[in-house]
Amino acid sequence: MSPPVHLHTVLKTTALTTPLKNGALQSDQAMLDFTEISPIYRAFAPMVHESKFDISELAIVTALQAIAFKRPVVLLPVVVASRFQRGCLVSYRPHGEVKPEQLRGKRIGVRSYTQTTGMWVRAHLVEDYGLATTDIRWISHDLAHVEQYQDPRFVEHPAHDKSLLDMLHDGDIDAAIFGNDLPEGDDYVPVIADAKVKDMAWAQQHGFVPINHVVAASAEICKRKPAAVRAAYGLLVQAESQQIASSSGPRKTLSGFDALRGPLEWIIDACLEQALLPRKLSLDEVLGPARALLESETA
Repeated sequence: MSPPVHLHTVLKTTALTTPLKNGALQSDQAMLDFTEISPIYRAFAPMVHESKFDISELAIVTALQAIAFKRPVVLLPVVVASRFQRGCLVSYRPHGEVKPEQLRGKRIGVRSYTQTTGMWVRAHLVEDYGLATTDIRWISHDLAHVEQYQDPRFVEHPAHDKSLLDMLHDGDIDAAIFGNDLPEGDDYVPVIADAKVKDMAWAQQHGFVPINHVVAASAEICKRKPAAVRAAYGLLVQAESQQIASSSGPRKTLSGFDALRGPLEWIIDACLEQALLPRKLSLDEVLGPARALLESETA
């Protein structure tokens, strides 16, 4: 038997990925050689620009933009991060209360206009309050991970290098969207009241929790070592199944072609409203390459 193929892999350490990193789950066809990158979004640009990794976590918006601009990545139908998002939009109490109904014409800061958390917050503002993306002034420092994408003209890039938190404190912006760096303390007030209640109702209505990160493989490794990529996908599916089995509450998988169809259609439409994509992507464009790879019986 041939030795396993080594795959240069970048995945954030979570309950899902830990058994892959500690060797609890293994394959005789693929060995995942992990590189640790923190924060994980720093892996996204090298992956889509130069296929620096064989397997990499990608934000869903980055993955869709990469596909739209013909970058050499293949989106695998597996979700590694999902969460509720409404509570990520906060104001600063000392400057006064900010309500969603007051956001038209206001300034909202976000690390990058293309950040997936920002996409979800904007989508919720559209759906819940009828606020079109262009109704709000978007303030952002970082550009897209996919260099071919250019921020829309309604996105402002300040000349200073203040952090998002400093801009919020100084009153340069009226509210801000944070991801994993959501600030703690009573001074940071969710703009959307009862965010958790609204999030749960949304999930009940739509049948899924908002997707943040998926997994992509380089097109080159898919062509050169398809069996190894299939084995890596199999490990990810096993890891997800174990996580669901050990969860104390009800969960269902978001991975797999059938499970992802509805969420992807919803996300693509939201991205179009926000000018995050140059055109509407078909599900065949998004999932077709992975389907051909994973359903192939060619070793």
